[in-house]
Amino acid sequence: MFYVNDYVSPVGKILLYTSENGLKGLYFYNQKYFPSIALLQAKNYENEIIYNTKKYLDNYFTGKNTTHNIPLEIDGTEFQKLIWAMLLKIPYGKTTTYYNIAKEVAKIRGLKSAPFQAVGSAIGRNKISILIPCHRVLGKDNSLKGYVAGLQVKKYLLDLEKIESIKD
Repeated sequence: MFYVNDYVSPVGKILLYTSENGLKGLYFYNQKYFPSIALLQAKNYENEIIYNTKKYLDNYFTGKNTTHNIPLEIDGTEFQKLIWAMLLKIPYGKTTTYYNIAKEVAKIRGLKSAPFQAVGSAIGRNKISILIPCHRVLGKDNSLKGYVAGLQVKKYLLDLEKIESIKD
């Protein structure tokens, strides 16, 4: 059984999608790689995970309580899961770069060169925005680069977290 429900954020409507075990998706309605129409046609139910996610988002969007204990049910390839695990280590109010993540992946995997495109693709396929903080990843020169919900949303989230070292 799965559950879907909407959350209205300051930057647009968000679709929350869970199983009984964890949050499977947090999608901005206008984002690239939005889930299938079948998911949208599911009945809207609110389980405890959706309730707690909404509570977390309420706090997040007001700059409060930046930690969570929401169980995540992460679906993806082994490589995507590696990248997303790295994103989970980026603290609130901090950033890293695609370059740094790619270098770390090369090191972990014993590669001679960093898989920049693969890293960017995996980050872009993140199904649980905000909680898996892909918005905290910047270009090598700390510039805003790619975000599935648009650069305006990424900038809003970074501003909310009071991250100032961004080049537009």
